[in-house]
Amino acid sequence: MVRLKFSIELGYQVADAGCDFLFNIQAAHTREQAVVSETLGISQVLQPEFYTDAVSRNRYLKFRALPGPLTVSYGATVDIRHHVAQPDQVAEVGVLQLPGAVLPYLYPSRYCQSDRLHRLAVKEFGQLRQGYSRVQAIRDWVNQRVTFMSNSSTGNTTAIDTLIDEAGVCRDFAHLMIALCRAVNIPARFVSGIDYGADPALGPTDFHAYVEVYVGHRWYMFDPSGTAIPMGFVRLATGRDAADAAFATMFGGVSSSAPVISIEALPDDQGQLVVPQHVAEALSTDAAADAPADN
Repeated sequence: MVRLKFSIELGYQVADAGCDFLFNIQAAHTREQAVVSETLGISQVLQPEFYTDAVSRNRYLKFRALPGPLTVSYGATVDIRHHVAQPDQVAEVGVLQLPGAVLPYLYPSRYCQSDRLHRLAVKEFGQLRQGYSRVQAIRDWVNQRVTFMSNSSTGNTTAIDTLIDEAGVCRDFAHLMIALCRAVNIPARFVSGIDYGADPALGPTDFHAYVEVYVGHRWYMFDPSGTAIPMGFVRLATGRDAADAAFATMFGGVSSSAPVISIEALPDDQGQLVVPQHVAEALSTDAAADAPADN
């Protein structure tokens, strides 16, 4: 088990008319990710509302902010128990055997135009042996062809844009990998989170986007950007693409400053410290609710 403690501080200047905010910054509850403790601070006196989506388990925080400065702070300690599998034992799941909740992740979405990448995906990956190894081949293909470059994309950049530009940030790597997986009938989804162990050369700790692919009746984690350690991912939200899992969405006039984020590994209740590291095994922290139970 990995125990991770993280904190997020978000700063805004709200315009005179006020602004509605929708946040996805709270740690998700899954079968393998348990929230041990958490705190939430809002600098303005207001009435926040909370909502947890029954399917995605994304935890939404929403409120209307008054004009002026606004600071939102969230911190949590989470225990993550990874489901570990040998890659050669993780098979793809036929479309007719997919749980209903997984089916939406087969289709094209706003930033992941899998229909337009079908011919490319079949050419590159259609003849490969099906299973975890084929997903890993897609991950490696994206990692090798796209260069990580800060400020190289915008909120409108799609998977096809990234394929053409051959540069992007973690969000763009994720969108391209998701689109290619869906193009060969492998369900894939976008995950936003916090990561322990990111390369310091990339700058201060920030939000991270990675990919989960449904194989072996579980959502297994992949990091196409190659900038972080999957064992150190803390899940915040999942969706078809970044439009479903943005950490903050604002409806009104507002300016923002860069997030201030920190994360550390802690000893568990027995005093054992497990530091996230790269492993060869397949890792999962979630399974579909109506998937077959583990043996």
